[in-house]
Amino acid sequence: MSNTPDLKLGLIGDNIARSRSPLLHRLAGIQNGLTVQYDRLIPQNMGEDFDTVFQQCAERAYRGINVTYPYKERAATKVQIDDPLVRAIGAVNTVLFDADGPKGQNTDYTGFISAYRKVRGGAPSGVACLIGTGGVGRALAFGLVALGASEIRLVDKDEAKAQALAAELRAVENAPNIAVFTDAIRAASGATGLLNGTPVGMVGYGGTPLPAKAMAGAEWAFDAVYTPVDTRFLQDAAAEGLKIISGYELFFYQGVHAWAHFSGLPLDETRLRADLLEQGEAA
Repeated sequence: MSNTPDLKLGLIGDNIARSRSPLLHRLAGIQNGLTVQYDRLIPQNMGEDFDTVFQQCAERAYRGINVTYPYKERAATKVQIDDPLVRAIGAVNTVLFDADGPKGQNTDYTGFISAYRKVRGGAPSGVACLIGTGGVGRALAFGLVALGASEIRLVDKDEAKAQALAAELRAVENAPNIAVFTDAIRAASGATGLLNGTPVGMVGYGGTPLPAKAMAGAEWAFDAVYTPVDTRFLQDAAAEGLKIISGYELFFYQGVHAWAHFSGLPLDETRLRADLLEQGEAA
């Protein structure tokens, strides 16, 4: 009996020991009668740099990989991107290794839109304060445009980085007003939605990107961090009466959409949610 999996996948990133992506994709495989191998590929632990790990994935027969912090923008430079929107985002979190080379997708973008609509339905996103303009922040920003935000306030200590994203967003058809801030408290004043697109609050990156006192008056909050699910940022937002969109929802939907790219096979999302809950701890 062969030990070769039906589908070999992986995740490249730092600080991913508690990622639930391996469990999600193994459970997706079980639904479809497939054995899925999903490896955590941490460059530092492997004694290699990102470029080496990425190159070896194709050589080691991976069908595809997910890419997370801090490598999404670097991954975008190594793949063919057919979708013009994903090219505009400039970051990829899903890579397929095809015979004619690696292809890049961004399921953070589609996953965020799905997460927002699951929690908020058709409610307008309004004035959005987005903290962090790195890989996931870029996907969130373009998602906010798709959701019809009336204004997007980009916050980053690296003002040049935020300004570059602002210019790209302004080039999108029907783009709203885009403003750039280096001070999150100022940017949050009068905002409808508050979004954390930084690793602050993740296991190993304690704290919160915005003090609770700056959340007053907002309607909803989203945190891209999902380890832990109940971050201090979301706890503070809930205490202020904001509607919460957990990073777990982004994790779930980006994974479902990545599975579609990896396998082309369907999923029973209700069953997958229940199986993830039953399995409990991250595998």
